[in-house]
This record gives sequence, C-alpha cells and structure tokens, in this order.
Amino acid sequence: MSDRTESAGPSDKVGSVLVVGAGIGGMQAALDLANAGFHVTLVERGPAIGGRMAQLDKTFPTNDCSMCTISPKLIEVDKHLNIDILTDTDVLDVEGQAGDFRVKLLRRPRYVDLEKCNACGDCLEKCPVEVPSEFDQGLAGRKAIFKQYPQAIPGGMAISKAARPPCVMTCPAHVNCQGYVALIGAGQFAEAYDLIRQQNPFPSVCGRICHHPCEGECNRHELDDAVAINPLKRFVTDWVAAKRAAGEDPAPAPRGEIDPNRPRVAVVGGGPAGLTAARDLALKGYPVTL
Repeated sequence: MSDRTESAGPSDKVGSVLVVGAGIGGMQAALDLANAGFHVTLVERGPAIGGRMAQLDKTFPTNDCSMCTISPKLIEVDKHLNIDILTDTDVLDVEGQAGDFRVKLLRRPRYVDLEKCNACGDCLEKCPVEVPSEFDQGLAGRKAIFKQYPQAIPGGMAISKAARPPCVMTCPAHVNCQGYVALIGAGQFAEAYDLIRQQNPFPSVCGRICHHPCEGECNRHELDDAVAINPLKRFVTDWVAAKRAAGEDPAPAPRGEIDPNRPRVAVVGGGPAGLTAARDLALKGYPVTL
C-alpha cells in the first residue's frame, strides 16, 4: 500500500462539515454538529481518536477519571451515522471561502485491514520489533504493530513504518528493494524497472557489478535464505532489454522539458555520479553541460 491524496469537497448531503483533530474538543464539536443534522468528516493524524485526554489519568480540577469521561464519547462518535472518521490523515491544502471550502487530505496507509482485524493481539506476540511508545511519551515500549491504547477507536491494530528497511538502508543508491521485488512478484515488470530507475539510472549495469550488500542485511536469512534481490534486478532489466530488442519499449526513459530561462549547469566528471546528477538536473528542467 502507499500514501494517497483525497479531495474532500461538497458532499451530496447539504451542510457537510470537516472537523480537524479528534481530541475531546474535536469529538464534542463533531457530535454537536452531527446531532444538529450536519454530515461530519472527523480527521485525525494519528491511528486513533481521543487526543491528549486519552493519555491522562485524571483531569484537572475535578480529578475525574479521564478515560471514564472520554470512553462514552469515543463510542458515540464511532457509532454516529452522521460522522465519518479518517485516521492517519493530514490536511495538505485548504482553498475556497466560508461555506464552500475544498480540502486536500493525505491518508497514510495503516497496513492493517480494519474489516478483518479483531484486535486479538496475536500479532503482538509474533512481532520482533519494539520501539518507544509515543502514547507513553517514550517511557515504555510498543511493538511495530500496535493498538494506541486499549479503548482506542478504531479498534484494530496499526503498523508504523517510521524507518527504511535494512536492505534499502544498506544499498548505496537507496533503491526501494522491497518495492521492486513485490512488483516483480505481481508480474508488473515495467513498473519494477521504473521503480529501480528512480534511484539508480543504470539498473542493467549495476545489476551485474553490484556486490548486493542488500542481501547481506535481508532479515529473511534468519529463516532460510536471503531474498535474491540482485538476480531479480538482473531479470527485470534483461526483460526490458529483450522487449526493446523486439521493437517494444515497456519502460520509456523519463524526459524533462528544458527551461531556457534557467541557468545552465556544468557537471564535471562523466562517471556514474556525474551522469546521475546530469540526468536529475535535466529532468528538473535545467540545461546541462557534462
């Protein structure tokens, strides 16, 4: 899965309202509007609603139990027919005027299917990765797959991908190894070639001279053997070469439009680094002298 952008415009229901932030204030605003007949989209950047109040034990000045106060509202927001909840979502852009806004949202993948996950917790026992818990201010740990807190809404698990995988980090060009291996497995060879070429403009040559440190860092070798990352790269580059030899180009080279008003750039050295720099500058519209 990958990040995707959505445009939240006027709804087919008259009087649609976007509430940004699903803390106690945002939830109460969403409930008030929904009970008044408005259709509400509640946006939260985290994996669960509840905000800071869910992190508290007691509330000032009454010393009431924080979760006892917020739990009924969590359930009410979740069950309300006039409220749609979007978690793991950021606001990218707002345009328009009062009463007629258009908002661009970025929804990040959760990597867990909420329709299938029943939050049984079996995955927590199997997950080998532990990271500091943001919910607990780093004072405790959590697994890479987690539920933000026991009463969290939505109730399913989520996976945080905060870092790059070891195979990508050890690659000198930081090629998305996992991505192109998955695309090859799905039979999307042209897309795999394009993904490799984003970071490495010479995939065919590098597929033969690279000493593939990515395979040395592949966690799969703890079970049997590392994924054959380099041979798969060679396969997909050979597939593209064979298609081109037959008169078909399944992965045309990207071409940038040179802007004559931009300053000309001189790149000294025609090795792999110089060629890559020249290509990247040309794709951005700069005239290049190599």
